[in-house]
Amino acid sequence: MQLTRKIAMGSIAIGLAVFGLKLLAWWLTSSAAFYSDALETLVNVAASGIALWAISFAAKPADEDHTYGHQKVELFAAVIEGAMIILAALLIFHHAWEVFLAPEDLRQPWIGLAVNAAATVMNAAWALVLLRVGRARRSPALVADGRHLFADVVTSCGIAVGVLLLLATGIIWLDPAIAALVACYVLWEGMRMIGQSANVLMDAAPAAEVMARIQELVRTHAAGAIEAHDLRTRFAGPISFLEFHLVVPGSMSVNEAHAICDRIEAALHAEMAGLVVTIHVEPDNKAKHQGVLVA
Repeated sequence: MQLTRKIAMGSIAIGLAVFGLKLLAWWLTSSAAFYSDALETLVNVAASGIALWAISFAAKPADEDHTYGHQKVELFAAVIEGAMIILAALLIFHHAWEVFLAPEDLRQPWIGLAVNAAATVMNAAWALVLLRVGRARRSPALVADGRHLFADVVTSCGIAVGVLLLLATGIIWLDPAIAALVACYVLWEGMRMIGQSANVLMDAAPAAEVMARIQELVRTHAAGAIEAHDLRTRFAGPISFLEFHLVVPGSMSVNEAHAICDRIEAALHAEMAGLVVTIHVEPDNKAKHQGVLVA
């Protein structure tokens, strides 16, 4: 968790540096497109601050009020980041409309492009770091931050191409049009982030291949049992919860049933980090003849 927190703090520092460069590019050129890029980066900085708070809060151990821990706060942080991205898109739309009504010629466009390119390279490098560490640590906040930065990289590249077209054609309205296209992409990214985070908050089932692997591990290591049914999973940031009913012969001793549970849990933990397993043992008259049937 210490590494995750340090990465989140690094995001704030990188974000401020990138924002300064993009703000400079806008000041040099007065381009609405560069303004939209700078504004999105400002949102990145605020979002990184939220991610740092969420990661710090999620590290708190479980207590009497939150017996399952605090990890889900990272998902709430991702939802807040998505809302901030949508707000940035609306502000970009507003500025693009104002520039469309009163367009201006660009000042020092080549210097502005160079400054913006340097900021884009910094963003791309850090986005890769965030995505790699976030996925390795199963941190929704870091992954959301990385995807946010990657969206920023994509929009920056699009803006650069658009400004080059503007310089080649001399069509002034291309500048606010590019900014509006950027806003559309940013709006879509924000809505997608909210949707995915809300899906996990609603305890959505894992991917089919993940569930299939869980069933295979249970089947392989449940020798002596009859079946496992009512398998359910849910996620809370880096922690996953799995529960199911294990049916054993009614004549089996508690020690024997417990040994089977231990084998299953050991196999699951060996492949799935951060997994919390709850197994409810039942006698054979509770069998449903469905779920995971043990040979």
